[in-house]
Amino acid sequence: MNGGRVNAVLPAAFAGLGLDRPRLVGVVNVTPDSFSDGGRFLDPAAAVDQGRRLVGEGADMLDIGGESTRPGAAETQAEEQIRRVLPVIEGLADCGAPLSIDTRSAVVMKATVAAGASVVNDISALAYDPGALDTVAALGCPVILMHMRGDPATMREKPHYDDVVGEVTAELADRIAACEGAGVLRSNICVDPGLGFAKASAHNEAVLRGLADFHTLGCPVMIGASRKGLVRDVKRSAAPGERLAASLAAALIAAEAGVQFLRVHDVAETAQALAVWRAVRG
Repeated sequence: MNGGRVNAVLPAAFAGLGLDRPRLVGVVNVTPDSFSDGGRFLDPAAAVDQGRRLVGEGADMLDIGGESTRPGAAETQAEEQIRRVLPVIEGLADCGAPLSIDTRSAVVMKATVAAGASVVNDISALAYDPGALDTVAALGCPVILMHMRGDPATMREKPHYDDVVGEVTAELADRIAACEGAGVLRSNICVDPGLGFAKASAHNEAVLRGLADFHTLGCPVMIGASRKGLVRDVKRSAAPGERLAASLAAALIAAEAGVQFLRVHDVAETAQALAVWRAVRG
């Protein structure tokens, strides 16, 4: 179901999850200012309850973050990220799903993996913090490398691509090579084209059309389209919390392209949409 393209050989699993079907990664933002749910789960108890609810709805993994990376966001210091997320990770250690830590900070990676996180999800593909590459290699944990140019504070400054799918694929390939050079196993790498990160509406549309091309990298692919204003009409007509229909459409496009991981806020609704898709597609 990838437009007739032949995938590169993939490992059987990533982070202990089989790649035989699309897996749902539930979002738990422990932040006051995330674009769609900032402040809702800043209290650790509320975040733990939300994580358990998402697992009950069908989340295969939870992605926990203590730093907003919405457009224009400033960096959150490592100590503050740790203060926010550590009790949540400890509270979800027995939830039955692997925990991913969404951070650019090597210090946060070390502290949270020690507390029970088993996956690192870095929007900078381990390029922001000079210590991140060696840290992930030393930890020996799976890592999700997302594509972005600049940082959240600057990524909206007139992004330009001549061939967005080709350029993002090449830049992710460079980061995969850097990881392998540092000692990270290819079987521990997942890639994310970074929808909405340093990409305008036309770029997001092109990435969604070309999702199957990212399989040529030989790594599982994750897509984070949930509640984002990826195309101009959605951005103008609906606030983040009112974009469920658009999020489900993007999730099904990704599933059709063979994407292995869908990072979503609305787990139950996405699971239901995928159930229909699987029943029809087989």
